Amino acid sequence: MTDLCVDLGYNSLNHIGEELCGDHIEIVEQGDQSKIIVLADGLGSGVKASILSTLTSKIIATMLNAGMSLEDCVQTIADTLPVCSVRNVAYSTFTIIHVLNKKEADIFQYDNPHVILLRNGVHVDYPMTELNIGGKKIYRSHVRLEEGDIFVAMSDGCIHAGVGLSLNFGWQRDNIIQYLETFSQVGFTAKTLATMLLDECNRLYDGVPGDDTTVFVLRVRRREPMNLMFGPPSNRNDCDRMMSLFFAKEGKHVICGGTTSSIAAKHLNKPIVPVLEYPDPDIPPIAQIDGVDLVTEGIITMNRVLEYAKDYLGDNKKYEKWSFMHDGASLLSRLLFEEATDINFFVGRAVNPAHQNPELPINFHIKMNLVTELADCLRNMGKRVKINYF
Repeated sequence: MTDLCVDLGYNSLNHIGEELCGDHIEIVEQGDQSKIIVLADGLGSGVKASILSTLTSKIIATMLNAGMSLEDCVQTIADTLPVCSVRNVAYSTFTIIHVLNKKEADIFQYDNPHVILLRNGVHVDYPMTELNIGGKKIYRSHVRLEEGDIFVAMSDGCIHAGVGLSLNFGWQRDNIIQYLETFSQVGFTAKTLATMLLDECNRLYDGVPGDDTTVFVLRVRRREPMNLMFGPPSNRNDCDRMMSLFFAKEGKHVICGGTTSSIAAKHLNKPIVPVLEYPDPDIPPIAQIDGVDLVTEGIITMNRVLEYAKDYLGDNKKYEKWSFMHDGASLLSRLLFEEATDINFFVGRAVNPAHQNPELPINFHIKMNLVTELADCLRNMGKRVKINYF
């Protein structure tokens, strides 16, 4: 199981007319092996619900991370946060997924829709033990993780989607399971799966969500290394060393930049074959070199990939474009966002004379900033990133 990892992704819809979401997700990393994820749904909507869910999720995550028991967490929440004086009901419901050593998961659920587990593309029931903590009925489950497992946690905004509109009784859990089973094995990232499910909820709400709606997805997958070379080395004498180190690395190999691809072709003693197609007229075409998985243009392509990466970390609205287009930026985005888990950057510091024209908006510092920003985005996606400069 050491070569497995967990891919996490989530997204939310705000109640119509509200600037703040009444749901909150808190993630605590416990090294590379374990993680604590808490999804809390605050009572009502707006500012009050946002504060309640944020406090609930942060208190639970912090205390569990410190090694305290769930009983202590729930008691602390009960003593800290108020009960609604009007409805006399809970201030916040919650779902906890505690991943342990990438091998197993403890799941605690209080009044949220139960977590859905898909295994080999099919819904699987898992055992639940009922606990009574502080007068609250909490369900606990212990699940051994397997490659390909997909866990989907959600707030009740999902099962309320469509009430009084397209559906009489909302989007029932069985319907959500059926929807997820249709594409769970396609290979979408956790973030894209969460976005797709949330988009369907928004459609059922007819674009006017009547409740805060949050989806969190955890996907167990095998680690996949990838190597990306961007720019030639500052010292021409380092070309062979850079290429040798690059091609010696395990995993797929991507080269960005015309000069860089020429050096790689010479090193491999293979021709560069241009692909004279423009799926996106704003992105230069790709090329092919035997022994290289993808060859793209440099600055323009990388800038578009960075744009997609920032959007991915936000609302992920542009996934409909990069997930199926065949331009260089889309192809590279799929490799980086969906396939790769461990990414090695080989970045050359050579100054391109063509970029020194003062009338062009490209210079050496912009190129280096592109790499830094993209690496930060990939780390925020949960990737392992290493940058090697030459």
